Amino acid sequence: MIRTFALIALCFVGLVSCKKKEYALGSDVIDSSTLLNGTSVDTFTLQTYSIQEDTVISDNAANVVLGSYIDPVFGLYDASVYTQLRLAGVDPNFADPSEIVIDSFVLALEYVGYYGDLDPQTFEVYQLQESLSLDSTYYSFSSASTNATNLVPSANATITPNTSSPTIVDGDSLAPQLRIYLDTNVARNLIVEATSGSTTFSSNEAFLEFFKGLHIRTNNSSQLIGEGAALYIDINDPSSKATIYFKQNGEATSYDFLMNSDCADFTHVDLDAAGTIVDEVLADSILGQDEFYAQAFGTRSAISIPGLLDLPENIIIHRADLSLPVQFQTGYKYQPGNNISVATYLDSSSSQLANVGVLGVYNSLDKNFNINIREYVQSVVNKELPLTELVVSPLYFINSAERIVFNGSNTINKMKPKLTVTYTSY
Repeated sequence: MIRTFALIALCFVGLVSCKKKEYALGSDVIDSSTLLNGTSVDTFTLQTYSIQEDTVISDNAANVVLGSYIDPVFGLYDASVYTQLRLAGVDPNFADPSEIVIDSFVLALEYVGYYGDLDPQTFEVYQLQESLSLDSTYYSFSSASTNATNLVPSANATITPNTSSPTIVDGDSLAPQLRIYLDTNVARNLIVEATSGSTTFSSNEAFLEFFKGLHIRTNNSSQLIGEGAALYIDINDPSSKATIYFKQNGEATSYDFLMNSDCADFTHVDLDAAGTIVDEVLADSILGQDEFYAQAFGTRSAISIPGLLDLPENIIIHRADLSLPVQFQTGYKYQPGNNISVATYLDSSSSQLANVGVLGVYNSLDKNFNINIREYVQSVVNKELPLTELVVSPLYFINSAERIVFNGSNTINKMKPKLTVTYTSY
C-alpha cells in the first residue's frame, strides 16, 4: 500500500489542544501528590513490524544525498542528484574564445556530512535532456532523461571523499568539498555558445532551455558489503557550483554556474533489500516481533498497542513513556540518528500520516529511543483518535541514509520495547 507521509502536525496539535480545558495534559498542571498517587501500567503488548514507503517527496530538501554503500542488514543504498544550473551573470564577456585556454571545469559540492565509510567512489555526471521545474513535485523514484555521454573523464572519476579537511582553491581555504572534474570540451562549448551571438546567456530562462541541468551519480559496481557511503551535500551553499577556470590573454579568471534555491533539484534513491532480513520482515509482519526496521527513503517502523483500548475512559494521562531499544554497538558506522519522528493515521482507512507532535530522543547510554506519547494516548482514550499504529521514522527521512534496527517484542536481547502509562481517574 502506498502511504504518503503528510506533515500536518498543526492540525493534530489543534485536535488535542482544543480539549485542554476539559482535562489537564502534563505534570506541570497536576499537583505532585496526585501524580505520585497515580496508577502506572506497563504490561501492554506491543506488536512491532515494518512497512514499506513507496512515495517519498525528495525535491528541494535541506540537502541532497549522493553516493552508494552496501549495508550488511538493509542491502544496497544508492543515491543520485538531479539539479539545474543557473548563470552567475547574464551576457558574460568572454571576448575572443580562440584566445581562451581552459584549465579545468570543476563541479564543486559542499559536504554537510555522510553515512557509512569514506571509501573511494566512482562519480559520473550527465547533461539533462529533460527540463526540471520548481513547480513540479519530484519523488525519490523520479528521474529525468539525460544524454548518453558521461562528462567525467575516466582519469578523474574515482574520488575518495574527505569531509573533514578544508578544500584549498586558488589559495583560499574553503569548507570541505567534493570536486568533480568535468570534460573541458563541455566548457569550451558553453563559451562558444555565449559568444555566438545567440540569446542563450541573456537570461536564466534562455540558458535553461539550452543547458537543462545535470544528473550526478556514482557507479560502484565492485562495491562490497560494508563499503561506501551516502554523502550529504548542500547544493544551496554558494560554494556548490560548476566553475570554468581559464586564461584569457595570459590572465587567469573563471566563470561560475550556480546551484541555489532558485534551481529545481531532487534526490533519486534506489534501495535493494532483496535477500535480506529486512525484505523478509516487510513481506511477513510477524517476523517484526523479533526485530523491526526503519530506513530513510524506504522503510518505516510500526508499533500497534491494542491494550490502550482497555484503559478506563475517565482518566487523565500524566505520562506515556514509550521505550524503543535498538541494536547498535558504540562506534559502529551505521548509527541511529539523534531523533525519530512519530506519526499515526487519523483513521483506519487513511493512507496519510499525521505527526503526533513529539520526537523520539536517542539515549546513547541505554541505546534506546525514549518518547512521551502522552497526548496520543489521551486522545485515543478520549476517542478523539482511532487506535491505529504508531509509525516511527528517522527524523531526516527525505535527506539522509540513516537506518535503525529495533528490538521487537519477542527479541532474544535483554531490552524489549515497552510502554508505561501513568494516569489518575476522575
